[in-house]
Amino acid sequence: MEKNNQKNIEIFENAPVPSAVMKMAVPTVLSMIVTVLYNMVDAFFVGLTKDASKFAAVNIATPVFLFFMAAGNIYGMGGSSFLSRALGEKKFQKVKNISSFSFYAGLLTGIAGGIIMLTFMNPILNAIGTTETTFQYTKDYLSVISFGGPFVVLANAFTNIIRGEGESKKSMQGMMIGTVVNIILDPIFILDELFGIKLLGMGVKGAALATVIGNAVTISMYVIHILSKHSILSINIKDFKAKDGIMKQVLIIGLPASLTNILMSMSNILTNKLLSGYYFQEVTSPSLLPFITNFSNGVPVFADVPTAGMGVAMKANMLTIFVQLGIGMGISPLIGYNYGSRNFKRLKSILKFAIFLNILAGTLLTSVYFIFTKPIISIFSRDAAVVALGEIMLRALMVSTPVIGILFALNFAFQAMGKGIQSLILAVSRQGLIFFPLILILNKITGLYGIIYAQPVADIVSIIMAIIMFSKTAKELKTNSIPGAV
Repeated sequence: MEKNNQKNIEIFENAPVPSAVMKMAVPTVLSMIVTVLYNMVDAFFVGLTKDASKFAAVNIATPVFLFFMAAGNIYGMGGSSFLSRALGEKKFQKVKNISSFSFYAGLLTGIAGGIIMLTFMNPILNAIGTTETTFQYTKDYLSVISFGGPFVVLANAFTNIIRGEGESKKSMQGMMIGTVVNIILDPIFILDELFGIKLLGMGVKGAALATVIGNAVTISMYVIHILSKHSILSINIKDFKAKDGIMKQVLIIGLPASLTNILMSMSNILTNKLLSGYYFQEVTSPSLLPFITNFSNGVPVFADVPTAGMGVAMKANMLTIFVQLGIGMGISPLIGYNYGSRNFKRLKSILKFAIFLNILAGTLLTSVYFIFTKPIISIFSRDAAVVALGEIMLRALMVSTPVIGILFALNFAFQAMGKGIQSLILAVSRQGLIFFPLILILNKITGLYGIIYAQPVADIVSIIMAIIMFSKTAKELKTNSIPGAV
């Protein structure tokens, strides 16, 4: 076995738990932070167009874009989970079969997704809550994304696949390089000019094109790594294998994992549709006194501002969510490997330390966000109305932030252990079975505030569910633990 792979096995099996978690999680967290930085920069340059409708259009298009990411997670999370367990069992040929299957299945899925989106573009746009002012901008954005579907799917899949073999730094590097390319291209493609330099001025089309090119660069970096002698993975068509449980095991975990992204998309679509029914004159009602001073001085009445405000708040909140997601994703290969090698004592120690890190990170980030809410929101938009509304929305979203990392750590643990049913239940709960009825009921009862607070309430309910579910799994691990395991 290659020296790099032996080093990864050492981290999986023998490194002190805090050291192993940090080596795997820190690169993943850094990747997530860079992704958040990209979203901030992307939103910043679209915001520089000073057109609330363009900003709202990108926000409306994001849930549809997430479907491509969800497709990537089918093969990324499912393949990574299966792959790390195979490594723990020392089945190295199976690792090659899993990675090759994930590559070609992801490629075909990306192509099919792009064709479907282009074919049914207008019905999709009508379904996701576009208005007269956002319809064409949203169409422009999604048309470009459709052609880049294979790159988006594969980049998201292999970010996880490469992490699954223990190459967390390589995964980070590929994602970061692609994101940096995206950030550099954003102003060139989006704006008419910057600092007196004439640029391409493609608007939302430019934002989409930069995203596609960034993902293409990322998957190119991953392919170079896989073809080198430092990887145990394969994209050789000869290693492609769907039989002998390969496809089944990838999909058992991959589908619930991708369902999280799909439901996130659907919840965003539902939220946007509900928000599109609110106008400034309703926002300035006595029940929302904080807005009166912001909106009473001749500010125009726009239907797109509530949607843009939520988009700003969600983009700002991404840092707190992605940091904790990064820790959960980072420990996934460690959990999967030790589950495959039946080292349950080490598995539980890894999970406990990851939960501690997530609670610590969530608490610190929440404190910073509550102190600097307005400056953070102002990064994304210069529209006074959007900033004022986004400030209230961000504070609401932060209610569950100190503890949401518990849910992420437990859910990724379920995925890594191949427990598809538990993972599926959590996937359909936070932004599905719990969120959907909750936002509809709260909207009827409390109006705009109900929409704003639906997500944090759903988060708290889901965290309680995850803890109850894992307590049963913990008992099973205890009864099957290996004497002397570290």
